[in-house]
Amino acid sequence: MSNEYAFRKIDIDALEGDILLPSDLYDPDPRGPDGALADAQARSQESRGQVSRGDIAGALQTILTDPPYGEGVDQAKKLTTDAVLMILNSTRASDIPTVIKGLDQEQQSRLMAYLYKGMSALGQGADVSGSVLLTWHEKLTEVAGVGCIVRVMTDRRTL
Repeated sequence: MSNEYAFRKIDIDALEGDILLPSDLYDPDPRGPDGALADAQARSQESRGQVSRGDIAGALQTILTDPPYGEGVDQAKKLTTDAVLMILNSTRASDIPTVIKGLDQEQQSRLMAYLYKGMSALGQGADVSGSVLLTWHEKLTEVAGVGCIVRVMTDRRTL
């Protein structure tokens, strides 16, 4: 009878050495940490200039094109997130649907990812209010549909 239940005492974790790493799920950012940071700085500066000229749609398209993702590019991610949140704060609610319609599907999905990232930062010193993020979320869902939400939830590349 004791041989019958002996398999329950085997520590399978000791037998299995494989660990799934984020780098196994997606390719790292090809620019590397320094390239991603330089690109994020340039795009952030360019988008801020566009906002000061009143080109909200252009600023959002600029910052949402090829954002940094993955491990080791935290400073580039923060710069990009701050720029996105600044653009969201600078947009009148009546202009939001027009701005969103000017984005392609990939940019709309990235915007949704940044909305969720902004929501997770509320109460931790984020420079955006929850009502702004929720307004953008509502308008983006109306234009892009729920598929946009699903794409963000299933994307393994973290912004």
